[in-house]
Amino acid sequence: MSENRKAVIRRKTSETNIKISINLDGSGKCSIDTGVAFFDHMLDQLARHGSFDLSILADGDLEIDAHHMVEDTGIALGQAFADALADKKGISRFSSVLVPLDESLVRTTVDISGRSFLYTDLSFSREMVGDFPSELVVEFLRAFSYNAGITVHVELMHGENCHHQIEAVFKSLARALKMAVKIESDQIPSTKGVL
Repeated sequence: MSENRKAVIRRKTSETNIKISINLDGSGKCSIDTGVAFFDHMLDQLARHGSFDLSILADGDLEIDAHHMVEDTGIALGQAFADALADKKGISRFSSVLVPLDESLVRTTVDISGRSFLYTDLSFSREMVGDFPSELVVEFLRAFSYNAGITVHVELMHGENCHHQIEAVFKSLARALKMAVKIESDQIPSTKGVL
């Protein structure tokens, strides 16, 4: 296994200032502070269940709302994933998982193809979880998948509790990514010879 699947990304705009470091071959250690508590909790799920070492330190215009922070974190995290994967040599590439959280069930399927695409079927039961707008989950997923060059399909199969629904999304994404980045050969997993 490569010991170099790490990346550090800094993203600074007039709206946010974000530093992310990731190790795809970590153990799930994380330190996350975006100023959006529920989002931090979800990113913690991503790190721990994906076994990625992840550090995110961010500040921004939260006095407006959480939109810029969530979207820009997704952009920077996607860029960090792409950098850490480098030429993607030896990765499994594809994965599909079902993850339950009590009454909620989410299916996530990924293809680390170099082609960015997002499909979601997420009918959350509430517009807000605390002070976190549920619609920002899709904003994060879109920003992440498009900047990582990953095809991602996420479907909420069923559920009632919105916290559980969103947490199952992040846990299932984590498990799908963990499986897809796993090294299983010394070849590029594409008939094209490049991803």
